Amino acid sequence: MPAFRQVGEKQLPNPVLCMAWSPKRDLIALANTAGELLLHRLASFQRVWSLPPTERTGKEITALAWRPDGKTLAFSLGDTKQIVLCGVEKAEILHVFPVQSAVTCMHWMEVVDESSSLSSFYSSEDESKLFLPKIPTLPKSDFFFFFPCRLNVLVLGGDSGFVELYAYGMYKIAAVDGVTGTCRNLCLSSDLRSLSVIAEVRSADNNPEICYIQLDTGLLSDCLPEVTRMALKFTFISTLLQYLHLSLTCMCEAWEDILMQMDLRLTKFVQEKNTSTQVQDEFLELLLWGQSSPELQALLMNQLTVKGLKKLGQSIESSYSSIQKLVISHLQSGSEALLYHLSEVRGMSLWRQKFEPLGLDSAAIEGAITAVGSFSLKANELLQVIDKSMKNFKAFFRWLYVAMLRMCDEHVPPELNKMTQKDIAFVADFLSEHFSELFDRKGKYFNVERVGQYLKDEDEDLMSPPNTKGNQWLKFLEESTHLKESPLLFPSYPQKSLHFVKRMMEGVIQHCLQKPAEVIGKSVKQAAFVPLYTVPERWNDKKAKMHNVVFCMPEVSPSKFYLLRKETHSNRWDCWELRYVYSCLDARFYDDDILTVVLQACEEQSGWRGLAQLPLSSSLSCGTDFSWQLDQQSSTIPCQTLFPGTQWRELENMKAQFVAVNGIRKVACVLSSNVRHIRVFEMDVEDEEDEGLESLNASADQDGLETSGPRRGPAEENPETDGESKGDRGGALQKTEEHLESEEALKVP
Repeated sequence: MPAFRQVGEKQLPNPVLCMAWSPKRDLIALANTAGELLLHRLASFQRVWSLPPTERTGKEITALAWRPDGKTLAFSLGDTKQIVLCGVEKAEILHVFPVQSAVTCMHWMEVVDESSSLSSFYSSEDESKLFLPKIPTLPKSDFFFFFPCRLNVLVLGGDSGFVELYAYGMYKIAAVDGVTGTCRNLCLSSDLRSLSVIAEVRSADNNPEICYIQLDTGLLSDCLPEVTRMALKFTFISTLLQYLHLSLTCMCEAWEDILMQMDLRLTKFVQEKNTSTQVQDEFLELLLWGQSSPELQALLMNQLTVKGLKKLGQSIESSYSSIQKLVISHLQSGSEALLYHLSEVRGMSLWRQKFEPLGLDSAAIEGAITAVGSFSLKANELLQVIDKSMKNFKAFFRWLYVAMLRMCDEHVPPELNKMTQKDIAFVADFLSEHFSELFDRKGKYFNVERVGQYLKDEDEDLMSPPNTKGNQWLKFLEESTHLKESPLLFPSYPQKSLHFVKRMMEGVIQHCLQKPAEVIGKSVKQAAFVPLYTVPERWNDKKAKMHNVVFCMPEVSPSKFYLLRKETHSNRWDCWELRYVYSCLDARFYDDDILTVVLQACEEQSGWRGLAQLPLSSSLSCGTDFSWQLDQQSSTIPCQTLFPGTQWRELENMKAQFVAVNGIRKVACVLSSNVRHIRVFEMDVEDEEDEGLESLNASADQDGLETSGPRRGPAEENPETDGESKGDRGGALQKTEEHLESEEALKVP
C-alpha cells in the first residue's frame, strides 16, 4: 500500500519557475514563464486566482516567499528589479519597492523571542490612535495601511553578493556586505543571530563553485527590542510616504487639461491679433464700457463660445473642489501622521545608549521633520491658491458670461444682471493680475490658471508664484534677526511646486531611513566560508536554534547526502554522511526531523522515480566536529544508512524532478523535469485504494489530462513515455525491497 495520498494532478500550459506552499493554509503559489503568479488550493489543485504581469511591475518572476502569517505573498521581478507584496485574499498589489540587483532567492521568517519586554510591546496598543485622526482611504486605490504585528524579516539575495533584510517586508534594516558570488539560497535564524547563505562563486580557473557562507548578525539579536521598535516606526513612515505619493497622484488626475483652454486661447489670440493693445486692456474696456474689439469678439464668440465658457466654468469648479478635498483630507492628515512618527523616532534617537549603535542620528531625523513641515506649508499654500482661484474664476466667468450673452443679443437672467461696484473692482483686479503677458524663450504666454503649476513634477520654478507683498508675518521675519534662522520655523520654498517639495522631503527621509541599514549592515561579519559542491536545500531549526545544510555530490557519489549542522550561538559544526540506495534529484526539509526527497534509480536504463520521507532523528545521534576538508576527512565522517520504511511512493508516468513541501500543513507538490506536470500529495495519509486499482486510475487520469490539457510543445515530454514499462518499474521496486531487507538483516544482532 503506497504512502501519501495523491489529491491533485495537472498539466500546466506554461512552465513553472517557482513554487511555494503557504505556511498557514492549504495554498500553493506558482510563478510561470509567462510572468503570471498563480494561487492554487490543495483540493483538486483548484486555481484560486491568477495575477497577470503588468507594465508597472514586470513579467520575469525570479523568487517567491510567504509572510509567516500566510496573508501576504512576496515575489521578485528580474526585468524591473522590483519586489512586490501581494495580498492573498484579493490578489491586490499592496506595496512595490525597487532593489539594486536582480533577486535570485528570498526567505521570510518571523522572529521568535520569549522576552517579557517584547511580549508587552506586542500586546500594547498603538498610541498614535489616541492623538491622530483616522487617515481616510484613497479613492480607487488598493493601498493598505500597515498594522503592527510580530517582527518578521524578508531576506533578499541576488547577484554580485547582494543581500538585504527588510523588516515587515517593507523597511530595509540591513544592507549586508561581504558576500561574494550569486546567492542560491539563504536563511535567517529565528533568533536573528545568524544568516546562512548558499552562494555560487567563480574559482581562480573561472569554474562555478557552490559555497556555504555563515554571517554573524549578532547586533540584531543583541538589540532585538530596539530593532523591533525602530523597524515598526520606520515601516509606518514608509507606508505614509507611499500614501502621500498616491494622494498627490490622485490630485494630478483630478486636474484636467480642459483647465488650460483659457491660457491656450489667449496665447493664440495674442499671436494672431494685429493691434498693439494688450489683452488685459481689451478685457478692461469690455468690463468698463461694454465694448470690445472685433478680434476679442471673434475670440469669445467663435473660439470660446457661450456653451464652452459654461462648460469650462463647471470643470474648473469641479476639479478645484476635488483637489481641495484631497489636500485637506489626505495630504494634511498624512503629513500630520508622518510628523508624529518622525518626532517619536527623534525621541528614540536621543536615547543614545540604546539606539545610537543602530545608526539613529538625531540630526538627520530633525532634517526629516523640517522637510515634512515644509511640505505641509506648501500644501497649505496650495489650499490658499485654490480658494482664491475659485472665487476669482467664479466672479470672472459670471461677468464674461453676461457680456457674451449681450454680444449675442440674448436674454440675460435677472439674477446675473446685477453687478455692484465692488464686483467690478474685484474682476478688474483679477484681470490686471492674471491677464498680464509673460515671456519665456518660446515667446509670449499666459498663466491665468494657477493651480496646475503646483502639480507639475518639474524642477523649474513656478511660473506665477504667490504674491507675498503686504504679508505682515513675512515682513516680521525679515526684520527679526533671531527668528530668521531659527530651527523652529520651517522653510516655505515659495518659488517651488508641491511636487518638488514632496520629492525633496522623500529624499531627506530616505537618507534618514538608510543610515541604520548601512550601520547594521557593516556590523554583519562573516563567521564561516565553506566550499561545497551542489546544495539543493538549507533549513533553520527554530526549536534548537540550529542551521542545517544538506547537499550532495552527484558526480562523485550520487547516493550519498552530507548534512552539516551548527548552532547559531556556537562555533561547533557537526557533519554526517547519509547513504541511500537511490540518487537524489531534489530534497526539502519537511520538518526538523524528516527530509523529503525525490529519488531516481541508480541504474541509467531504469526510469524509476519516487517520493520518500527520510527520518533523520535516529541517524543523527552521533556527530563529529568537522573542519570542512571533505576529501581528507571522508573516512572520519559518521556514515548512516537511511531507511524510509513505509514512507515512500513510486511516481508512475512522471519524470519527477523537483518538490516543494509544507510540514505544517502536511502536503507536498512534485514537479516534473519539463516543469509543467504537477502532482499534489497529502503526506501523513495512506492511500486506502488497492495498488492495482490506483495504478489503473492514474493511467485513466493521465489519459484525461492528455485529452483536456494544452497542446504539448516540442520540449515537453509525453506522459506515456515519461516512465518505463511496468515490468521495469516492478524490477526496480523488487531490487529496492531486496536491498532494504539485506540491510535490515545486517542490523539484527
